[in-house]
Amino acid sequence: MRSFLSLSLALTAMSTNLYAAEAGMPQLDPTYWASQAFWLILVFLILYIAISKFYLPKIKDNLDNRENKIKEDLEYANKFKEQSEAKAKEYDTILKNAKKEVSKIHFESKNILDKDIQSKKEIMEKDIEKEILKAKKEISELKKNSITSIQSISESIVSDIIENISGNKLNESSIKATVEDISKKNINKYL
Repeated sequence: MRSFLSLSLALTAMSTNLYAAEAGMPQLDPTYWASQAFWLILVFLILYIAISKFYLPKIKDNLDNRENKIKEDLEYANKFKEQSEAKAKEYDTILKNAKKEVSKIHFESKNILDKDIQSKKEIMEKDIEKEILKAKKEISELKKNSITSIQSISESIVSDIIENISGNKLNESSIKATVEDISKKNINKYL
């Protein structure tokens, strides 16, 4: 179908002479070619000069400015990167030093606390020892005092028992001597 359409169009054009200069296309007439070439060269020369002298330098300046700006930005970025890396290293050293200082302070405070605890422990042990000695003295005094109390109580009980059993009252000095004698024999068992 296409070939038929193109063939019929070509036949119509040939029969009516539309493709020739006589049919109204002066561009194809060789008499006008010199003036057309002149104007073509003149228009392209003006366009070339305008583009090369006015537009291309501005475009080139813009591209150069953009390239310089990118270079400056990259330099600033590298500079800031170096500064940030230096700050990061400085931060790491500060952190390491702080950790060392903390461990040192911890060790020193532990030693101080250990010494303090040890000294307080020794003081408490001495206080406990003093209290034990004091309690032992009180106990021994109570034992000694209790012996005399026991002897006097024993004397009165023995006197009452003998008086109740025999009905006669004995001499208090003989009862006292007997109780003391028995107490001296058995005192080592209880002291």
